[in-house]
Amino acid sequence: MIDWKKELKSWGIMAAIFGFLYFTGLLTPIMGGVQSLLLATGIKKPKVTLVNKEKEQFSYAGVFTDANGQIVRLEDYEGKAVFINLWATWCPPCRAEMPHIHSLFEKVQDQENLEFLMIALDKEFDKSLKYISDKSFTFPVVHASHGLNTSLQSQSIPTTLVINPLGEIVFYQEGMSNFDTKEFREFLIATAGK
Repeated sequence: MIDWKKELKSWGIMAAIFGFLYFTGLLTPIMGGVQSLLLATGIKKPKVTLVNKEKEQFSYAGVFTDANGQIVRLEDYEGKAVFINLWATWCPPCRAEMPHIHSLFEKVQDQENLEFLMIALDKEFDKSLKYISDKSFTFPVVHASHGLNTSLQSQSIPTTLVINPLGEIVFYQEGMSNFDTKEFREFLIATAGK
């Protein structure tokens, strides 16, 4: 027989803990940390094969704002391989994959013809920049203050794309992943070499 008083007390304690974490702002970083540990196990890896957007042309229309308030034009990336990630600080899966993206970036940043573009979707760019600074991430971050073109619009974040030098989308994924794998690094390097 179920002891309803004991059951309600257990649920009440869990609700109180969840409420505390939510209202103190600790829920997102904790969930991001737990998900990052999951990614570190290697269970969730990117699938390098593309299902529904293979060879779709990428639109280079659009501009962003960088950390110095300067305009960054997508058209400046034409003719290069580009790793693009759409993210926000309020998104636990985004936070979870960030350390893995940074590790990937550090390993391939000197690769000729390969660029990284981390597009922050927070309302306040300062929040994104503080998070990046606090974590000592060094990849380039821009803000979607001018909106997103049709190639960058997705149903959820994080969303990651890889564009080849011919302007074709050769990788597209909605959801988190550990991108710092040997297979994905080799895929990026090969894409940049085309």
